[in-house]
Amino acid sequence: MVFFLCVKREWRTLAKKNKQFAVIGLGRFGGSICKELYKMGHQVLAIDNNDSKVNEFASFATHAVIANSTDEKALQSLGIRNFEFVIVAIGDDIQTSILTTLLLKEMNIPNVWVKAQSLYHHKVLEKIGADRIIHPEQDMGIRIAQHLTSEKIVDYIELSDEYSIVELLATPKINEKTLIDLDVRAKYGCTILAIKRGEKVDVSPLPTEVIYEKDLLIVIGHKNDLKRFEDDGM
Repeated sequence: MVFFLCVKREWRTLAKKNKQFAVIGLGRFGGSICKELYKMGHQVLAIDNNDSKVNEFASFATHAVIANSTDEKALQSLGIRNFEFVIVAIGDDIQTSILTTLLLKEMNIPNVWVKAQSLYHHKVLEKIGADRIIHPEQDMGIRIAQHLTSEKIVDYIELSDEYSIVELLATPKINEKTLIDLDVRAKYGCTILAIKRGEKVDVSPLPTEVIYEKDLLIVIGHKNDLKRFEDDGM
C-alpha cells in the first residue's frame, strides 16, 4: 500500500487541481499516467507515433493523437504551448526523448517531466532544462529492496541522496505509547508526519496521540536516522 500523504505517486503532485496535461509516449509508464490523470477528472492529451497505442488509449484521454514529437510543427498544431504540464514518457528511444524535451523547453512549457533511461540520459535532460527527471524502474527497485529487507517498512520514497520518507508498521514494542513517550525527533532526528489507522489519517498528530500496533507511521528524516529509528525505536 502506498500512502505518503497526498503523494501516492511522484507524478501525482502535478494534479493538485484540475489542469491540462499532455502525455507523450503511451507505453506502460506513460499509459498508466494517462489513465490515472483522466480518471481523476483532468483533461489529457495523449500523444504517440504508434497508431495502435493511440487507439488503445483513446478511451482514457480527452484527445488521443498520432504525432511525431520531434516535429515542432506537429506539436504546435496540437496547441502544446497551451499546456502547463507535459510528461515525456518515451520508452527506449533516448534520442527522441531528448529532442522532444528540447523542443518543449524551447517552446517555454513551464513544467516538463521526463522519464530517463540511464545516468547519461539523465545528465543530458538536466542540461537541456527538464524540470523533473523520473527513473521509474530505479525508484521502484529501491522501494522493493527496502520492503524486502525489512518487515517494518511498508513503503519508501527517496527525496534525495540523504533524505527519505518511509511508511513504517507499528510493532508491539511501541503499542499504546504516545508520541511524547517515543520522543522520535529528539532521540532519532526524525519527524512523524502522519499516522494512518485503517481508513483514518491523522496528519500532524498531537504529541499526546497514542500509537497502536499495526498503525502506519509516515516518517521523514535522514536515511541514517530513519534506519536507527527502525532498528532501535520500533
